[in-house]
Amino acid sequence: MQLATRHLLTLSVVVRLAVWILTSISAYFLPLFDASPSIWISGTPPSSVLLRWDAFHFAHIAREGYVYEHEWAFFNGLPLLMRILDHLQGLAGLGSSSWGTLLRGGAGMAVVCDSTHVLYDLSLHHFRSPSLAFLSAALSVFSSSPAALKLASYNEPFFTYFSYRGMLACARSKWAAASICFTLASMFRSNGIFSSGFILWGMLVAPLLTGQKNVVSIKHLLKCVLLTALPLVPFMHHNTIAYLRFCKPSATRIPDWCTSNMIPSIYSHVQSKYWNVGFLRYWTVSNIPNFILAFPALLHVFAFCWFYLSNLPAIIPHIAPWIRFKNNDVHPPQLDSPFLSPSLLPHVLHALALALILTFNAHVQISLRLLPSLPITYWAAARLMLDFPKWGKAWVTWSILWGALSCVLWAVFLPPA
Repeated sequence: MQLATRHLLTLSVVVRLAVWILTSISAYFLPLFDASPSIWISGTPPSSVLLRWDAFHFAHIAREGYVYEHEWAFFNGLPLLMRILDHLQGLAGLGSSSWGTLLRGGAGMAVVCDSTHVLYDLSLHHFRSPSLAFLSAALSVFSSSPAALKLASYNEPFFTYFSYRGMLACARSKWAAASICFTLASMFRSNGIFSSGFILWGMLVAPLLTGQKNVVSIKHLLKCVLLTALPLVPFMHHNTIAYLRFCKPSATRIPDWCTSNMIPSIYSHVQSKYWNVGFLRYWTVSNIPNFILAFPALLHVFAFCWFYLSNLPAIIPHIAPWIRFKNNDVHPPQLDSPFLSPSLLPHVLHALALALILTFNAHVQISLRLLPSLPITYWAAARLMLDFPKWGKAWVTWSILWGALSCVLWAVFLPPA
């Protein structure tokens, strides 16, 4: 193991322990706003600290399957993993089929799927600088939602890990491995389907921009389509299973969502009905506090995207050499920052798309746990630390203070989560 990787592992372990200690102390001394965890898990054992917010849904689906309609908003990746780990704990004599074993199993595996070292390898590939890669990975331990990303049985640790693995595979042109990783990520979160864009970019768009003619062959195009489509399978499977269960002609009552849209989707239906997800639906006066909470995380990503895209005229000639030959430019324009690397363009486009969706079409406060799953978040932080140290220190300070406060809010069952 490299020295940098060992240091990152140590830092990650220390931060996880700090998150656990702070959350446990808060849960012990502060009263619960919602007493549900103490009902399902009596007392204040370690497992009860894990039972907050969406963890209820994941554990219930793991135990009982999809019983209630609103549970179809959650994919089966984490509940399936929790069931497997619960069974293994039973074989080891540690108990099984309880809320505690399900939650412990998911949380334990989240620790194993630590993404810090993967981000280091990904950053090293793009920046070719061990110090810059180390800085980016080290900053990633200070996330804006440490309880969800480093403590609980939540989707985000697994989604982040497999997404980073897929991005790294794309950077190394290992397209089949990337497709498998993105498919695994999509088993945990629906926005994993957007990761297909990295495969499409690497296999088709980037080669076309560089003037490679072989990408238009039928064989290459079919391979590109297949590998790009594979991460869509978990989303399609989730909706297909629900359609076969609820929309059969022999059913006594067919739900409206089965017939109201050209392509029936229980996921879209549940998100709209129970979570009020839709374009500008969250833009109400009562949600202004949530926008204020999410503002630093969103501004951070939008600012980096603006910095990068505003320099696109200088970046494009590095990606598409035929443009500068057309303009009789022998040498491409000099890029004065490692954060303008041409290989970052798909990451910037991906981050911009997700940030826009979170701003206009989702519960904006989930930006606090979705944006930390993007490498761009930490590359932007590294840029601030190097180019604008005052702002970089402000970002780190905000991340630590807000992260600590969010652990306390998690412990007492208060939003956001």
